[in-house]
Amino acid sequence: MIEGIIFDAFGTLVRIGQRTNPYREMMREGRRQGLALTSDTMHFAMTTNQSLAAVASQLGIALTLSKLKELSLVLETELSSIQPFPDAVEAIGLLRKAGFRIGICSNLAYPYGPIVKSLFPNLDGYAFSYQLGCVKPDPVLYQSVCNQMGVQPGYCLTDGVGRVLMIGDSQRCDRDGPRAAGIMGFHLERRPHGQIRDLNQFASLVLEQSMDI
Repeated sequence: MIEGIIFDAFGTLVRIGQRTNPYREMMREGRRQGLALTSDTMHFAMTTNQSLAAVASQLGIALTLSKLKELSLVLETELSSIQPFPDAVEAIGLLRKAGFRIGICSNLAYPYGPIVKSLFPNLDGYAFSYQLGCVKPDPVLYQSVCNQMGVQPGYCLTDGVGRVLMIGDSQRCDRDGPRAAGIMGFHLERRPHGQIRDLNQFASLVLEQSMDI
């Protein structure tokens, strides 16, 4: 019996309308100052419960008042442009009405978490990388959201159908990672030829499968 549905956030439930890449700009500023910043820098930014300014300070990036204001404006521009996909709102409403427990599991930096929660409030679980100190496909994130939802990963014996399903736009993090943790993962491809092209299609598949069990 399918009990819970987990969604990725960016690219799945929400999109950025005006991408300004504030953390990338912060890293550029650090490199201009001679710091040897690597891909591990972004990993740190996504696994720490701190503001952009605090992350810069931790990395040794000196921000003048004018540069801090500039980065803050760039960040606010991006945050204010985040919007839910229409099909995401419809699919979650449909699945919640059908009685499924719903959660979000996502890799993101601290400022983005409250925006996601405000767009999709009162769900059964939220697992964000900046809160847990690790990123998908680390199984800690999948287990955390399942614990909050009150569901246990693991496949049912009938037809290999999972008790918990997850969908997102990353094959590695939203399909393969969950499957390794006992969650049936699905890949969302918002393209005409994608196997699952939108979340309304996914919700219909879930409802059909749940009626067949």
